[in-house]
Amino acid sequence: MRLKIISGTLGGRFIQAPSGHVTHPMSERARGGMFNSLGNLTGKTLLDPYAGSGAVSFEAISRGAEFAIMIERDRRAQETILRNIESLDVADKVKLIKADCRAWSRRNEDQTFDIIVLEQPYGAIDLSTAGLLVKHLKSTGIMILSHPGRESSLTVNGVVVVDKMRYGDAALAFYRKEPSKI
Repeated sequence: MRLKIISGTLGGRFIQAPSGHVTHPMSERARGGMFNSLGNLTGKTLLDPYAGSGAVSFEAISRGAEFAIMIERDRRAQETILRNIESLDVADKVKLIKADCRAWSRRNEDQTFDIIVLEQPYGAIDLSTAGLLVKHLKSTGIMILSHPGRESSLTVNGVVVVDKMRYGDAALAFYRKEPSKI
């Protein structure tokens, strides 16, 4: 499966997605809507804890983000991401961590990001992991959780919903840190 980078310096380029149901690529429509709503990404950092193909990270870099960390535990997905990094020539702007995001989080507690995008694998909405990753969100940052569109916004400890978007069968919930947690 090929995915298209929508806009920015890499706009129109294609990347590969891992085959099978190991990953859950965000649709172009949802990805485009999400990034359009985020606005100018110049100088921003992104954490992509369920990287899959890396499409979210590559879109962020294409739109001006300074750096993205992609975390992926599946070997086939890791290999796909590495091929995509090479084909896009963005090794200086992204880093692939070959690990489970919970394990990475415990080892990197002080690392924070402007944007965290949670596009979890098929059928694996894990709110406890989302709650764990909140500590990596800068006080002014935003966390986005992709989930099935039929569900209402999901409650994640430490953050509050500030916006919602729906794209057919998919929905995005945008969260910011609770004022008392900043």
